[in-house]
Amino acid sequence: MATDTLTDVFEEHRPVLAAVAYRMLGRAADTEDVVQDAWLRWSAQDRADVREPRGYLVRVTARLAIDRLRQIRARNESYTGPWLPEPIITDIGHTTPDVTERAVLAESVSFAVLVVLESLSPLERAVFVLREAFGFPYGEIAVTLERSETAVRQLGARARRHVEERKPRYDVDPTECRELTERFLAAAASGDLQGLLALLAPDARLIGDSGGKSKAPLRVLFGADKIGRFLVAVANGGPPDEDRRFVEINGAPALLLLSGGKPDTVLQLEIADGRVSRVYVMRNPDKLSGVTFM
Repeated sequence: MATDTLTDVFEEHRPVLAAVAYRMLGRAADTEDVVQDAWLRWSAQDRADVREPRGYLVRVTARLAIDRLRQIRARNESYTGPWLPEPIITDIGHTTPDVTERAVLAESVSFAVLVVLESLSPLERAVFVLREAFGFPYGEIAVTLERSETAVRQLGARARRHVEERKPRYDVDPTECRELTERFLAAAASGDLQGLLALLAPDARLIGDSGGKSKAPLRVLFGADKIGRFLVAVANGGPPDEDRRFVEINGAPALLLLSGGKPDTVLQLEIADGRVSRVYVMRNPDKLSGVTFM
């Protein structure tokens, strides 16, 4: 296979490889490393027997991601405060025309689901991502993981049950969700406490991730009043209005605050029963430095 063709084939499938790796890892830098390793395997492999490049590359990427996830967990590094995935800028709303597919892809990359996936074993996570987010047949996943199809189905059932029990329940129309999100984020950006309290559920919670490297709660905040006052304080001490923009982060609307042209804060919500039930605040500079499209 000519070098140009070799590169073209890999680049054609790079987006899906990055999407699989990110959902497996929840870490942008590790995702880039895994995709690069997949390229090295692809470029060095005898591809005479590779009839379906996409399937081959996804198998390689999934295996590399499983190994990387095991390495991350084996390090057992302590983390200061709550942990959230590294945020990525997405464009699912515009690039995926099918409503059902768009909802599945957006949910699979959401903060809420990625946090739940952290509690799965690497194999359970691989099965869940490949099956639920990308629709791979169990037989193909079994080949990828070098397990029997029966074992893979059992892994998938456990993973799906675990996620369903723990993920938030979304019960609003996507358009309504976006409108409510934008109202809340506008109130947060302008420091409108009463506007925030009107939109927050009484038992709402705020989860902030700073890694101990910037100002953010080191524990989860509970209750509308505490959350509202915290967000007003952030707005009053944050960058000017021109450094605030609405973007799609991890498949959903979010507020991105920039300071000196660099990402400073990502704020995103979960909504249930017409009220904001959960607020995510990402302020870890290490995780924000690599905010990219994926």
